[in-house]
Amino acid sequence: MKPTVKRRLLYLLLFVLLTAVEVFIAVFVHDTFVRPYLGDILVVIDLYCFVRIFIPENLALLPLYIFLFAAAVECSQLFHLATLLGLHNRCFRVILGSSFDVIDILCYLAGCILLAGWEIWQHKRR
Repeated sequence: MKPTVKRRLLYLLLFVLLTAVEVFIAVFVHDTFVRPYLGDILVVIDLYCFVRIFIPENLALLPLYIFLFAAAVECSQLFHLATLLGLHNRCFRVILGSSFDVIDILCYLAGCILLAGWEIWQHKRR
């Protein structure tokens, strides 16, 4: 099996696993640390794994792009984008979120810093 295919399968497996963890946290965890902070860190890592399924290499600034995307989604909550778009579906509201919080952006940043460290470590290994 080619290394690129192996890498894509690894990212697919990680994406599925992290998505399952995120769903578990959303449904069953109602605390003051894991759900609000760790969940936000994991969501950017999950998104990173999703993109890496399709682009397994040669996108060094991906952690930055993920952060900008996550921050944009968070900022859209400040303007109640889901309501402005008329999205009343619970699933869309969960994905887009409903309340802006600067702490969420800091959690996304922390996750993306971890991802940047991963990128640097991977680059040094090659």
